[in-house]
Amino acid sequence: MHVISSKAINDFVRQHPTAKASLNSWFKIVSKTNFSNFNELRAIFPSADIVKNVNGNNLTIFNIHGNEVRLIAGIHYNRNKLYIRDILTHSEYDKEKWKNK
Repeated sequence: MHVISSKAINDFVRQHPTAKASLNSWFKIVSKTNFSNFNELRAIFPSADIVKNVNGNNLTIFNIHGNEVRLIAGIHYNRNKLYIRDILTHSEYDKEKWKNK
């Protein structure tokens, strides 16, 4: 998949350097795999979930770095593109402010 924007990973890692290896591993897997649908993605990332934001859009939530990091992405399987919407710590994610973006 084409990941947009990997800059979000770099920005998060600057603040949370211990998550670097986990995020890089996630990026390598996703960028080398062409998922056709959520079921195929979930075969590789079994803890991934789909949630709706306030606009009704489906977002995929990845649990990364021992469940300490949440990566929120919009995925267009038909275009083979994954848009990173946000990367949050577990506590930031739990505040649910990301749902209003």
